[in-house]
Amino acid sequence: MPEYRRILLDGAVFECTVDGGELVCADGRRVKIADAVHLPPCVPGKVIAVHLNHRSRVEEFQLSPAATPTYFHKPTSALNSHGGAVVRPQGCQYLNYEGEVAIVIGRTCRNVSPGEAGDYIGGYTIANDYGLHDFRDTDAGSMLRVKGSDTLCPLGPGLVTDWDFRGKRLRTYVNGTVVQDGSTDEMAWDMHYLVADIARTITLNPGDVLLSGTPANSRPVQPGDVVEVEVEGLGTLTNHIVEGPLGVRTDVGAQLSASEEVLSTALGGDWEFRGIRAPRRS
Repeated sequence: MPEYRRILLDGAVFECTVDGGELVCADGRRVKIADAVHLPPCVPGKVIAVHLNHRSRVEEFQLSPAATPTYFHKPTSALNSHGGAVVRPQGCQYLNYEGEVAIVIGRTCRNVSPGEAGDYIGGYTIANDYGLHDFRDTDAGSMLRVKGSDTLCPLGPGLVTDWDFRGKRLRTYVNGTVVQDGSTDEMAWDMHYLVADIARTITLNPGDVLLSGTPANSRPVQPGDVVEVEVEGLGTLTNHIVEGPLGVRTDVGAQLSASEEVLSTALGGDWEFRGIRAPRRS
């Protein structure tokens, strides 16, 4: 399966193909993959993510399966890449990983059926849909700061075309330990359905990204942790967590919180303890 990557080389952006352990640039130069400075493999105008698409995640939250999907938006300012640092602002505690498959649109798509949607997909890559749940109480409706803060949308390492999404294993590792283990076969709505659903009212343009959902066991990570998302046939997306140089300003806007909503979401979806569990100190 062809794989394409975007890298920064000598101050310029190059699109490359993968050849073994090297990247081959359009001008013929070769760069070792391990030495390359990666960029997101596509340039989306928008990033749209689906809620609760994996059966294990729905069961973890003790919910009934939904009849149709719902979505949220991650601004493109949240984009990050393979090898990039994911920033947890000072004072925040609940930065959660969410390993996912990302759908990349290949040509303008509007009002297509699920059976036609595959013709509009340019390829697939890996995403980590990080969530900063310290803001969940104030942004639960939009998820804007929860999922859209800077650096919280790593994509990569490459764009793989002609990849069959069916029956593929997805695993997330923190410091080498498996923390999520799922399959695309447990998705309630497959890649073609998601594209067709969104394209009913929103035009999808080349490079746009749809995030297809995460399996159970999203949990917080800490500065210094290395997080890897491995998807069968797409490779491994690797990032590391750092603490930001600044805290979240306290002289404007809603402040960080650690309510039952925050704790239940960040620490495991144990909804039966809402309103019972003793509050934690920030």
